[in-house]
Amino acid sequence: QVQLVESGGGLVQAGDSLKLSCAASGRTASSYAMGWFRQAPGKEREFLCATIKSGLSTYCSDSAKGRFTISRDNSKNTIDLQMDNLKPEDTAVYYCNAYRNRNLNYWGQGAQVTVSS
Repeated sequence: QVQLVESGGGLVQAGDSLKLSCAASGRTASSYAMGWFRQAPGKEREFLCATIKSGLSTYCSDSAKGRFTISRDNSKNTIDLQMDNLKPEDTAVYYCNAYRNRNLNYWGQGAQVTVSS
């Protein structure tokens, strides 16, 4: 089993940057693909970015490309999400995810990000 703990959320102003971090624990954590999702009030959970086990390849959705960057450090079992030029519509709860298959799919508790205009 993998446990995920997000940190770094908070209240920022439009145009600011913020970095979220996710710490993974569990002896097999480095064998999972990992990523970030978010869920705004009244909306479905939305995929943002993901990285493969090695961290050498990443992928971001169109809504995240250009402003969000994912990175992974397997020596620390962490992934980060660097978010730049934040907008009020980025306000959401951000979730870390570790995925191997549909039976091995874990979520963190979420980190609130609020962007004021």
